[in-house]
Amino acid sequence: MGSTGHWPVPLGDPPGGTETGVHPAPDTPTAWNALAVPLGGSPVLPCSAAPPRCWRAALGFLMLLPLWLTCGLHAQVPLPNAHAHNDYEHTRPLFDALDHGFCSVEADIHLVNGKLLVAHDPDKVDPKRTLEALYLEPLRQRIEKFHGTVYPGGPDFYLLIDVKTEAEPTYSVLRNVLKGYSQMLTEFGAGQTRRRAVTAVISGNRPFATMSNEVTRLAGIDGRLPDLKTNPSPSLFPWVSDNWTKYFQWRGEGPLPENEKSKLKDWVTQAHKQGRKIRFWGLPDTADVWRELRDAKVDFINTDDLEGLQRFLTKAR
Repeated sequence: MGSTGHWPVPLGDPPGGTETGVHPAPDTPTAWNALAVPLGGSPVLPCSAAPPRCWRAALGFLMLLPLWLTCGLHAQVPLPNAHAHNDYEHTRPLFDALDHGFCSVEADIHLVNGKLLVAHDPDKVDPKRTLEALYLEPLRQRIEKFHGTVYPGGPDFYLLIDVKTEAEPTYSVLRNVLKGYSQMLTEFGAGQTRRRAVTAVISGNRPFATMSNEVTRLAGIDGRLPDLKTNPSPSLFPWVSDNWTKYFQWRGEGPLPENEKSKLKDWVTQAHKQGRKIRFWGLPDTADVWRELRDAKVDFINTDDLEGLQRFLTKAR
């Protein structure tokens, strides 16, 4: 409240930027009660109970309270290292991950009658649960709301698409679907990458030859640890992900043995020198595991426990 005798009224949708209008401040409790009746149903205090300045302050606070609460709900701290494994199995696919600050989500897709349906197993598909409905369209709307990013001001966001059906026909449909969202998707070209709000990465059954021969693409390939030896272009293989149990004996109990810690560090360093991000799956969801991955600078910590990893990474800041 300034000295002008006006009080602010929030207008519009706060997350995308707020506007504040000014209206003459009510100078008497009578004016306050006139406004309070529609809100609460009856006058809250007799008109002589407080001086005008107190009423103006109280009214300004109550009018701004919904704005502050709404902003707080959308002020989730982004966690760039948090990856929601099998995100679609949560109660609210994508939105639960976003509410916990995750910057990477994973969706398994099946090509069924020309549609990309999201599910882990083929007998669990639902015609209504398409890749567009669960992920692409909600992301598009959110990016429009936040003026070009998934979270206000960034950081980068990743959509890992795990192809469960045959690679070539599934990618043929997927490629056309992604074109409809080209304005929000990172574009990969010959040796270069044009970053946008969401980077799509294809895992599972991957059409290597087709994607390698495309001049431009709206998705990269999720490589495996052996790909670090051949060192393909990071604009084609921006990630490497692999099954922890294929390369390590440690299962999260006790300290990580020094020889395995050294091996992990070497792979992470190699991936980063090549301009790639690295991720592992197949590990228990425990703080001890997350700590080792974080300390080794693994880019994405894979989890099904959204709340647990959020709590861990937030405390680690």
